[in-house]
Amino acid sequence: MTPKKNKGIITYLLVIVIAVFCLVYISSRLNSNAEKTEYTTVISYFDDLKVSYYELDLGTGDLTYTLRGEEDEKHYTVPNVNIFLSDTEDYRKLYNEKYPDEPLRQDYIKITDRTWLYSLIPVILTIVLGIAILYFMMKQSGGGGKYTTFGKANLKSGASARKATFKDVAGADEEKQELVEIVDYLKNPKKYTELGAKVPKGVLLLGPPGTGKTLLARAVAGEAGCPFFPISGSDFVEMFVGVGASRVRDLFEQAKKHAPAIIFIDEIDAVGRHRGAGLGGGHDEREQTLNQLLVEMDGFTGNESVIVIAATNRRDILDPALLRPGRFDRQIVVGYPDVKGREEILQVHAKNKPLGPDVDIKRIARTTRGFTGADLENVLNEAALLAARNNRSAIIEADIEEATLKVIAGPEKKSRIVTARDNFITAYHEAGHAVASYNLKTQEKVHQVTIIQRGMAAGMTIYRPDTDDRTVSRTKMREEIISLLGGRCAEELFTDDISTGASNDIERATSTARKMVTKYGFSKKIGTVVYGSDNDEVFLGKDYGHTKNYSEAVAAQIDEEVRAIIDKAYSECLEILKAHADKMHILAKYLLKYEKIDGDDFDKLMKNELVVDISDIPDEIPPYEKVETQGSENY
Repeated sequence: MTPKKNKGIITYLLVIVIAVFCLVYISSRLNSNAEKTEYTTVISYFDDLKVSYYELDLGTGDLTYTLRGEEDEKHYTVPNVNIFLSDTEDYRKLYNEKYPDEPLRQDYIKITDRTWLYSLIPVILTIVLGIAILYFMMKQSGGGGKYTTFGKANLKSGASARKATFKDVAGADEEKQELVEIVDYLKNPKKYTELGAKVPKGVLLLGPPGTGKTLLARAVAGEAGCPFFPISGSDFVEMFVGVGASRVRDLFEQAKKHAPAIIFIDEIDAVGRHRGAGLGGGHDEREQTLNQLLVEMDGFTGNESVIVIAATNRRDILDPALLRPGRFDRQIVVGYPDVKGREEILQVHAKNKPLGPDVDIKRIARTTRGFTGADLENVLNEAALLAARNNRSAIIEADIEEATLKVIAGPEKKSRIVTARDNFITAYHEAGHAVASYNLKTQEKVHQVTIIQRGMAAGMTIYRPDTDDRTVSRTKMREEIISLLGGRCAEELFTDDISTGASNDIERATSTARKMVTKYGFSKKIGTVVYGSDNDEVFLGKDYGHTKNYSEAVAAQIDEEVRAIIDKAYSECLEILKAHADKMHILAKYLLKYEKIDGDDFDKLMKNELVVDISDIPDEIPPYEKVETQGSENY
């Protein structure tokens, strides 16, 4: 144990001992004054001449006395010595006259009166204890404690930060190139100043969560070799007025002292939210913090060689003053990685993981469209956990497959009891999605169909994209709606009723149809006009002045057009499933028997190349199951 820790433990023990001593002393004093004998009772003994011996300590008021005919001594603390002496002034004379053969023994201990000292001890100990507690509170807070460091920036320790370089960042080549220039400027500023070039004062990293914005910032810190000051946007916000602005000033002062330096503000939307969006004074502190940040980045004072890098996934709510040139000059969009980027990311995260011979990184990259870097890292980590759980020495393809589905929808719930009727409905529901997609030209290939519950989904039809298309055509969106309605159409055609299982499908289909009409201009009847806005969420202060940019008559036309798109897609889906009813029955029965089917077997089944024995699976939907309750008489 280090001397510093020993010193801390000894100090804590000393404080505890002092506290216990104070409590014991105060308790003893209270107990001594809480004796059962009262002063009037003691004086009555003297009035009745019953006391044959007594001894009084004039300093403390402790009285020891013995009654006639008794040998045991009694003790009492006199409240006031002077009053007691006055009450017993003639007692010796009276007692000796009545009992001449038994003279009274009486002693007064004349010591210096120290009662004031005894009463002062608890006060002194309490003051000492209070000072000790205050000292340790301030010591634990560091330096002068949080009471004197509210205005200081809560900087993360550079030593404890995870190190990274540009080699650790994969799938973001253009983004890295933009940041390489900044690193190079910090290392060789003369090369740029000779050409009259100025480094961007601020770089804003934009993009969805998990795409690697913070990793890029850490890589800049690792490559630059200059002081790096990381802080979170929420660290500026406190309950005390003026603290946020003070912390901003302190942050930039520290950075200027160590220039050239980099300041990294993670989740800047916590402090950079649009001003004027609040009601009353509730947001004034945050706005003052933002004002100070704006001044520090581009105000009257010089701020050369201090570069601010910030990350956010909410550019839409940032104040426009932050985004203008001179503050965040360069805005880098860190989006979802393409297939090449996903392959590179998987290679980075698979570096220290043993992969089996059947694992194909390129195939995994193709089937994980829409995954972020964090998602891909999670997939490989879950696969490694699955391999370890099954006592394998390497990660195999089945582990990757299961980990991917686990990341998308959660783990399988095989132990959950599902009725035969629910299984039947789910099988035809998922078969409807799969068969409809298979017969639509623009839809992606079916990767897996399962009726095993995952998360909130009773079953799933998973698709495998072949390309990373950035644009979506009107035909593809229409066919996507048809595919989404496949489950409900299948229930209507092949079961005796429709169920709630298609609620999410209908919600997604309706949302897609509404975007086709109001956002993408795909409706000839409504026209190539955008109705509404992308940001429909409530934003206090703005929403009160927000009005729709279309009339009620147009709103009715939009609703009619959305419904027409859905109705037409529903009719087309019914026709597809009716035309391929034989495939529907085969696929649904296959799922009822084997619970899942992969993409290759699905293709073979659709092409009549897969022969399976499903004669033992019933054609009719099972009836509702009645639950027999044991011991119902107790209810």
